Amino acid sequence: MKAKQVSVFLENKSGRLNEVAQILGESDINISAFTVADTSDFGVLRLIVSDPEKACEVLKAKHFSVRTTDVVLVKSNNRPGALSQMLKILNAEGVFIEYLYAFSMNEDAAVIVIRPTNIERCVEKLHKHKNELLDND
Repeated sequence: MKAKQVSVFLENKSGRLNEVAQILGESDINISAFTVADTSDFGVLRLIVSDPEKACEVLKAKHFSVRTTDVVLVKSNNRPGALSQMLKILNAEGVFIEYLYAFSMNEDAAVIVIRPTNIERCVEKLHKHKNELLDND
């Protein structure tokens, strides 16, 4: 099962991150998770949101550079070693990960956002090992 991640390209300028958060909030789009990668000139804000298509639409209307990317959302136990166990399985199955980030759902569960080079292979191998995959909802 694939999910959609929204990537927003931002100038490294004060207030730009807040602008995105405000636009999405005013559009009734919930942000479940995000990460920011930056260079000296720009940043890439990656978001998991309740409505990726609408998020792209409203951000583009405000002149942000936006695109969607397929990612995999994996529910994991929120305990020491859980991430390592999942990564060990993916490595043994030959799944290469470009990047990942995670967020806690509660004290017992977390969600890991994975951007693999091969989505279908990653999904197949996670299913094979009985991992629970989620969607944007």
